[in-house]
Amino acid sequence: MTTADTISAPSHVATATAGIHHITAIAGDPKRNVAFYTGLLGLRLVKKTVNFDDPGTYHLYYGDETGSPGTILTFFPWEHAAQGRAGTGQAVEIGFAIPAASLGFWIERLQTKGIAHEAPVKRFGETVIAFRDPDGMHLELVASAKAGDIPGFATAEIPAEHAVRGFTGITLWAGDIKASSHVLGMLGLIKTAEEGAWTRFAASGGPLGLHVDLRSTAGFPRGAMGAGSIHHVAFRAANDAAEFAMQASLRAEGLHVTDQLDRNYFRSIYFREPSGVLFEIATDDPGFAVDEAQETLGEHLKLPAWLEPSRAQIEATLPPLV
Repeated sequence: MTTADTISAPSHVATATAGIHHITAIAGDPKRNVAFYTGLLGLRLVKKTVNFDDPGTYHLYYGDETGSPGTILTFFPWEHAAQGRAGTGQAVEIGFAIPAASLGFWIERLQTKGIAHEAPVKRFGETVIAFRDPDGMHLELVASAKAGDIPGFATAEIPAEHAVRGFTGITLWAGDIKASSHVLGMLGLIKTAEEGAWTRFAASGGPLGLHVDLRSTAGFPRGAMGAGSIHHVAFRAANDAAEFAMQASLRAEGLHVTDQLDRNYFRSIYFREPSGVLFEIATDDPGFAVDEAQETLGEHLKLPAWLEPSRAQIEATLPPLV
């Protein structure tokens, strides 16, 4: 591994992101999705709503106990979705932080639950265990020295001290490393290390969701969206002012960035980075407790005001989750 020189954010960065806000993926069977992420991995279902562009489909949000930025993995589960294919121009591997002392617990848990996994390997000085979710999405458990300092969310089978804490980061399969690196720099991420085909960038926020790794996949086939693929990666903006500053900076570079959209729990803008990965910038506010108490997050179907008149029809269409 080679470590890059520590440098400050590029001068053209208007406002730097504090890291990953959430990651959104596509799944097949929604009941199976809930069982895997809440049961096997022990994440909390913090929001049960619908895809605003396709209200007959769930939009499920998993995270830590409060739904903190840097812990949120969301899914659009289409029961009969075609299988996706990992390839160039996609975000592929999601890294979940576990305490370094919990490595043995998780190896035993994966084996006991019949989840195939690869042998532990070292990457950027951390032990990584790679495995797949039921739709084939690439996941990694990363033994992090910092994870033990973050409170964990206990479940019936997973004690708090062994709980998944949130994201370490995401790996992008990039066909144009130079151009993709430039855009990450514009968001305020700093190149910190290189190892084999991977180049690591890090945000200065914390403590979770700080890393974006670019894996050089020039010449690889393009990826295909479908079940088991990542739809987009969202980066944090503290508020509207920070988001609009990033929007202006990106547009000044010639990138096509959408106008702001209200997603109820955050406000968002979208654009594609040069290798083809869809990026979102999402505000930290107002968060997931805006329409239900923290104690009951995820227990009831929540709809935006404009869909409330159709609640009965939507509830009749959505399949049961348990």
